[in-house]
Amino acid sequence: MRAIIETGGKQYRVAPGQRLLVERLHGEPGDQVELDRVLLLENEGEVVVGSPTIDGAKVLAHVLGQPRGPKLTVFKFKAKVRYRRKTGHRQEQTELRIGDIVRAEQPAPARRRRAAPAASAEAAPPDPEKEEETSGT
Repeated sequence: MRAIIETGGKQYRVAPGQRLLVERLHGEPGDQVELDRVLLLENEGEVVVGSPTIDGAKVLAHVLGQPRGPKLTVFKFKAKVRYRRKTGHRQEQTELRIGDIVRAEQPAPARRRRAAPAASAEAAPPDPEKEEETSGT
């Protein structure tokens, strides 16, 4: 079984047992997290697509660690005015091991009830008040 999930503004294709680096999630190493933004599920050729997500579906994952990404150098420069700024950035990340992919129990499709046929004005029983008003000449 495979799934496409969304976390941290990015989408990932995951399968049970896979290791994955995502944007920082709350949790300590050893904790279990639920990723409930499941966009697509695939199981033995059967594909279920959410709109935008699949209700009740979730991916269970274990937190392996909270590493930081590689250092990025940010250099700002403006020509001819002696403006230079050099800073760095390291993104906070969470390393996950995908456990189970839980599929939502799908309820039986709701049966549509047919609407009652619209009653026409001719088929309606006569209103006694209206008859008195029209016959009172």
